[in-house]
Amino acid sequence: MAHAYTPGLKVLAYTIVEKQRRLPLPGEVLVKEGEKVRAEDIVARTSLPGNVQTVNVAGLLGILPDEIEEAMLKKAGDEVHKDEIIAQSKGFFGLFKSTVRSPITGKVESISKITGQVILREPPIPVQVMAYIDGEVNKVFPGEGVLIKTEGSFIQGIFGIGGETIGELAIAVDKPDEVLTEQNINESFRNKIIIGGSLTTYEALLKARNHGARGVIVGGIEDQDLKKFMGYDIGVAITGSEKVGLTIIVTEGFGKLRMADRTFDLLKSLVGKKASINGATQIRAGVMRPEVIVPLEDGRNKKLSHISMGSGLEVGMAVRIIREPYFGMIGRVVDLPIPLEQIETESKVRILEVQLEDGKRVKLPRANVEIIEE
Repeated sequence: MAHAYTPGLKVLAYTIVEKQRRLPLPGEVLVKEGEKVRAEDIVARTSLPGNVQTVNVAGLLGILPDEIEEAMLKKAGDEVHKDEIIAQSKGFFGLFKSTVRSPITGKVESISKITGQVILREPPIPVQVMAYIDGEVNKVFPGEGVLIKTEGSFIQGIFGIGGETIGELAIAVDKPDEVLTEQNINESFRNKIIIGGSLTTYEALLKARNHGARGVIVGGIEDQDLKKFMGYDIGVAITGSEKVGLTIIVTEGFGKLRMADRTFDLLKSLVGKKASINGATQIRAGVMRPEVIVPLEDGRNKKLSHISMGSGLEVGMAVRIIREPYFGMIGRVVDLPIPLEQIETESKVRILEVQLEDGKRVKLPRANVEIIEE
């Protein structure tokens, strides 16, 4: 009989993590295979073509398109500066000359005798790719990027905003059910990644950003507070590109939700260590979860967990309930009955029995849980 499997969030104290770091266009790789890198190191770089601006020189000078080359003071490939004269009419007996000035600093890309237009291109835009995590270059993709490998802790959240950032983990609450408020935030969290509890308030996020914190990891967040902090309502597309000055990772869901003890205890044990976090989230096709990666140099004697797709639900597994009425609660599978059972909707489905953290046992459809990898 085929078994049920519900992919879940990974909370791994010690595992192998590999990250591809690729350029958007072919460029130059700056490191070699086997080289040790720090998260802040630039491992590859390239340049994106500058923006293009079109200037209708013939129209501005009142000449025919095929007369443009005689009027041009610059040739294709020449550099120009903003407001520099690039073309000039002959005028009437050498008087009353009209001129055209460059709207940008850049280069003359082309001059057309057919349209009478000049195409100017702004300087190339440099693009650099950071390592993102401390580790070793495991593979080099010539002209494209690298694969970086590290060993350490790996934690996934359920939702996040903001892109990649790096900082030292710092804890602001004592318990996983405690609310992160503005009173918990002070100047000591500058350049740090703050660990909260069950909820973060809008005021706490604002104060964290004002004090220069890099990120916030918390169990839950109210939808209206997130909208207020961002200044707009978040859509259904991929998150991660928001420019709000703070990366936020939510580990449990929306609302006040106690952070899972395993997640909180692991984060608490990593306080003071450098973490790489990314709030990018995609729930639909090609699921992408926000992540916390903490490389550990002293983990050789620790039990190594491998990031894998797993097999299926088994008795003893830790799970998170992802639908009401127990949404967000954590527990362990205590029974997996084989026969189908009828639920409230009168449908017959496979169920499981979960013992919650408070000791209560509940029965629910297997589709209502996700596995927490340990």
